[in-house]
Amino acid sequence: MSRGVKCQVWMTEDGRPILGEEGAELLAEVREKGSLATAAEAVGMTFLEAREVLSGIEEAIGNKVVFTMRGTEGSVTALTAEGEALLEEYRNKKRRVEEQLEHMFRNPTLTADGIVLVNGRIVLIRRGNEPGKGRYALPGGFVEYGERLEDCAVREVLEETGLRTEPLDLVGMYSDPDRDPRGHLVSAVFFLRSIGGELKAGDDAQSVELFDLDRLPPLAFDHKRIISDFMRSRSLGRR
Repeated sequence: MSRGVKCQVWMTEDGRPILGEEGAELLAEVREKGSLATAAEAVGMTFLEAREVLSGIEEAIGNKVVFTMRGTEGSVTALTAEGEALLEEYRNKKRRVEEQLEHMFRNPTLTADGIVLVNGRIVLIRRGNEPGKGRYALPGGFVEYGERLEDCAVREVLEETGLRTEPLDLVGMYSDPDRDPRGHLVSAVFFLRSIGGELKAGDDAQSVELFDLDRLPPLAFDHKRIISDFMRSRSLGRR
């Protein structure tokens, strides 16, 4: 679960927040410790600050959220039924928000890679960062918001190799959830034609080099398979 998620519970018609993180922590401590003074200390408040927070909640809902029972062994503070309900509503909402955030960041991420040939040799970069640091790979990267896949491939190739290119064809889409240790990355791979620029390493590439297609170095990720698919399709005359 995500930590530090900020939630609020709304119960008024005009949408005014009644219970937020601070108030929820205080109510939870009151429930656990049975003392407002001890609960206030646990959440870093003075007794008067805690009393003010509770008064604001009680004024908003028109009911008490805590009550104090006096006995022979001293006073015990507990949550009222309204306080219990309010805290439970807050916790349920917070749980739903955390679940939504957890699944939001588990969505597949789009990337784009480029295959560029210079005098019949393929352009590969040597990665400067993990994962795969020091290994060779196709130039590519993450698609930016509002960017077309082919434009991302052209941009990444320019940033990492110094070559200006234009897309010729889509080699394929690669979506195996385990193809990249950073998470579920889906890559669109394009065959690009070089139209200018100077071959030089940039961005996070240690170096940029040319290799014969039949004498490739060890490659990162699934790029060996991608290049094999590209070579097979060329041999069948589809490019």
